[in-house]
Amino acid sequence: MTTSAQGAAKVPAVLVLEDGRIFRGRAYGAVGETFGEAVFSTGMTGYQETLTDPSYHRQVVVMTAPHVGNTGVNDEDAESKRIWVSGYVVRDPARVPSSWRSRRTLDEELAAQGVVGISGVDTRALTRHLRERGAMRVGIFSGDAIQEDAALLARVQEAPQMKGADLSAEVATTEPYVVPAIGEKKYTVAAVDLGIKGMTPQRMAERGIEVHVLPATATVDDVYAVNPDGVFFSNGPGDPATADHAVSVMRGVLERGTPLFGICFGNQILGRALGFGTYKLKYGHRGINQPVQDRTTGKVEVTAHNHGFAVDAPLDQVSDTPFGRAEVSHVCLNDNVVEGLQLLDKPAFSVQYHPEAAAGPHDAAYLFDRFVSLMEGQRA
Repeated sequence: MTTSAQGAAKVPAVLVLEDGRIFRGRAYGAVGETFGEAVFSTGMTGYQETLTDPSYHRQVVVMTAPHVGNTGVNDEDAESKRIWVSGYVVRDPARVPSSWRSRRTLDEELAAQGVVGISGVDTRALTRHLRERGAMRVGIFSGDAIQEDAALLARVQEAPQMKGADLSAEVATTEPYVVPAIGEKKYTVAAVDLGIKGMTPQRMAERGIEVHVLPATATVDDVYAVNPDGVFFSNGPGDPATADHAVSVMRGVLERGTPLFGICFGNQILGRALGFGTYKLKYGHRGINQPVQDRTTGKVEVTAHNHGFAVDAPLDQVSDTPFGRAEVSHVCLNDNVVEGLQLLDKPAFSVQYHPEAAAGPHDAAYLFDRFVSLMEGQRA
């Protein structure tokens, strides 16, 4: 059920967490009901990129910035063809967007795509609750969907959890497509789409790479059918413990020694392929201001994140794996979570964050150059 954005602002809405905490506000975007995992994003800008990031599939995003929607929605910054978040929570929606690029308001876009949201809630209190108790299931109900609190809580507690969720195939392309190199073509990369953002193949194309984007169901034979100089595994939603197919494909790539680069979900797939475990973080890393140290250079980067799971690998020792020696190359300075892996005997590495940096920052753009260097070295 949807209604006009203007009308939604007057409709009551209720947010119900699975532990019984309730927040009341007003409908924002579509009116109706939605369920997902409640997570918070610390980014003060880039909400359009967040909404259209497939990694947020089945998540209800709480914005910690109090004022959201200032720049409206444009036709250029989307990272995919649709909004993927299950729901959206803001404190103070902008009444009038102010940007020469804006084509419509944020609440109009949410309503048009059927995304149920809530505004007027204390997002600071909600974020503190999620930090203390952890990410959890949530429901947003507005208009006729509102019932007695106990009935709403029961419905939230019946919703599926993120742990154990296998979601990549739900967001990935179903047919292969090609993003051509910009200027002279230098390399061919097979990119396995586990929930890829549009800016990722763009960053590779800018470096003379022709990117063949393949479905999450692609086999090793599909990967090598494009005669790749390198193989890329993208970001994506869900629990990496369920991604047995992607792990199998990556092991096939590692056995052949083709230069390999993974980001976010791709980092967790590399971890599993090397024999490490993965685990669910208490509340995850989401936003565009996470400090990470590249241990290979000592440099500290401010980076863009969206992950609720992490790799369980030793931070301070080189590990023996079926594909040679591996080490943790990047670490989060907030909590020492593994943020990158690299093999020392094969051309393969990964990071847990988003170096394509839409909507920023751009500290980690060098990682695409590192991938190019691996392909150069292999060709030489």
